[in-house]
Amino acid sequence: SHLEIVNPVVMGSVRARLDRLGDTSGIKALPITIHGDSAVAGQGVVQETFNLSQTNGFSCGGSIRIIVNNQVGFTTSKKADVRSTDYCTDIAKMVQSPIFHVNSDDPEAVAFVTQLALDFRNQFKRDVVIDLVCYRRHGHNEADEPNATQPVMYQKIKKHPVPRAIYADQLISEGSLSEDDVKAIANDYRDGLDGGDCVVEEIQPETSHSSDWAKFVGHEWSVDYDASVSVQKLKELGEKIASYPEGYNAQSRVKKIYDDRKLMAAGEKALDWGMAETLAYATIATEGTDIRLTGQDTGRGTFFHRHSVIHSQDDGATYTPLQNLSEDQGAFQVFDSVLSEEAVVAFEYGYATAEPTSLVIWEAQFGDFANGAQVVFDQFLSSGEQKWGRLCGLTILLPHGYEGQGPEHSSARLERFLQLCADHNMQVCVPSTPAQVYAMLRRQSVRPLRRPLIVMTPKSLLRHPLATSSLEELSEGVFYNMIDEIDDIAADKVERVVFCSGKVYYELLQERRKQEIDNIAIVRVEQLYPFPHDEMEAIMQNYQHVKDFVWCQEEPQNQGAWYCSQHHFVEALPEAAKLKYAGRKASASPACGYMSVHTKEQQALVADALTIQKKG
Repeated sequence: SHLEIVNPVVMGSVRARLDRLGDTSGIKALPITIHGDSAVAGQGVVQETFNLSQTNGFSCGGSIRIIVNNQVGFTTSKKADVRSTDYCTDIAKMVQSPIFHVNSDDPEAVAFVTQLALDFRNQFKRDVVIDLVCYRRHGHNEADEPNATQPVMYQKIKKHPVPRAIYADQLISEGSLSEDDVKAIANDYRDGLDGGDCVVEEIQPETSHSSDWAKFVGHEWSVDYDASVSVQKLKELGEKIASYPEGYNAQSRVKKIYDDRKLMAAGEKALDWGMAETLAYATIATEGTDIRLTGQDTGRGTFFHRHSVIHSQDDGATYTPLQNLSEDQGAFQVFDSVLSEEAVVAFEYGYATAEPTSLVIWEAQFGDFANGAQVVFDQFLSSGEQKWGRLCGLTILLPHGYEGQGPEHSSARLERFLQLCADHNMQVCVPSTPAQVYAMLRRQSVRPLRRPLIVMTPKSLLRHPLATSSLEELSEGVFYNMIDEIDDIAADKVERVVFCSGKVYYELLQERRKQEIDNIAIVRVEQLYPFPHDEMEAIMQNYQHVKDFVWCQEEPQNQGAWYCSQHHFVEALPEAAKLKYAGRKASASPACGYMSVHTKEQQALVADALTIQKKG
């Protein structure tokens, strides 16, 4: 559970089931979460999850939260050390949840309170808390010696009869059972446990199950899939996603974006990033697949590029073109989330593990904001399949790129995700063109493979004049893991090959064209993991004579892809060839804080990558 982090996962899983069942009441699925008293008050994800509980995109009809209040969260029992509130359950007051404190030595009271909590939840669709006031007989864990740190409490616990004995005495004293009856019940239960029997029969057998994951199991990354869409179909969908009701008063800049999209749909203007991404969603939805997109600013897009939801300037009414493609389309849901990363990403992980047929996406406002959800990436996304056999197709969009915005708005910490990569557990992609992001999203939906997808998405590239694509390129529906040199440079005259990913490609390309360099090829790596060895081998056939290879990146040397990926490049190089690094020097900070310094650093790394030092 990693303390409380599993709770929003449960909520997301339940929300997926409710959406699949078409249940907006929360009656057909119920989230029950179990908490520790110290952790429920101490772990911030609990507050974040309570804050989600009544919001549009994250409500699930209320949850039942059971606090196992054993008063020993770790090795302290002093309230002054554990929390600043009277009760560990005070955190629930923020959403006005009813809180039932009940003596766990009284099973009838516990049963009564449980029924009361269920009735309240089902009636009012809100979270309810049951505080089981109890104790832990063996301290923090079974190997613990609790008397070392809580001697007074544990001397009392040692003398205290267990709840079974207390309840048995009560039933005997009131004449409901005899002593022989009590012994027989206890012996039968123990014999059942020793025999491996089911000692608590299901009151109601399960008749429905989660989605069928069978068709997504056992596939390799190279599994065949067809994501092509005709140009005519793209034009038709392009017209729909660029349209809104007549007389609808869109904001002027938004209107300009939609007017441009009409030209793009007609083939009269090259497609930008926002149009290609939106077309990907349109094609996926018209194929009957549901799409769920959440995060901060997702409706608009942090960098004003998406605008999947148009807001009327007259009355604030909204219109979503992607929800109005056809009568039999898949649902398109886009929610601007609460200002949370940890709980929201955990929620989306839970949703994606319960719903393999939907495209589930979380987008960070800036890529480095994902570090607030690092627990989710460590405990679930990167290792869930290895630990529990749980597949998950969650897509993570992380705006990334060095534009001189400073340390807190440049890096999505690519290196952290690459460090988590092993066993083909997830994909890490850095698409550089609109056609590539279109094909990448199509691949994530169409290919019968469900693994997390981590994407370094751009900021300045969203409107870069060179970062455009045609309808014909989108129509292919092919995501290229690597892209070879695109300019008319003779391969046999190449003396250096520069490998790179992301935005820096365009700076290298523009500088090379400006200097009219014709002996340096630039190769883009669009998927860093799983590393595309086959594509690399095919491209390298053109450069077997080259001895000078460079990896160029914007990130400092101790960050980015250099340390985690260089062995893949070295493995593919011709014999006696060397791989050089061109980029910023190692740094404790992700980026510098001054635009002037940033510009000098950027110019220097581009120049370094494009300067061949002549020997002698």
